Amino acid sequence: MAYVSKDMTFGQLLEEYYEKCPKIVEVLMEAGMGCIGCPHSQMESIEDGAMGHGIDPDLLLEKLNATIGAALNA
Repeated sequence: MAYVSKDMTFGQLLEEYYEKCPKIVEVLMEAGMGCIGCPHSQMESIEDGAMGHGIDPDLLLEKLNATIGAALNA
C-alpha cells in the first residue's frame, strides 16, 4: 500500500506520519536528506527534493512506504 506519493511535501510527510512512524526520519537521513529542518521542506515535493539530492525518487518512496507500512501494521 502506498502511504506517500511523489507530490507530497516533506512537511506533509512528517506531519502525517512522524508520530506514528518516527523511523521515516532515519530513512531520509540515510538517503542523505536533512529535510527535517529545511525551510523548503514545507513546500518542496518528495520527488523534487530527491532529484535535487541525486536520489531516485521511486526508490525513496519505496523505502518510506515500506517503513510506514511496517510501523502501522506492527
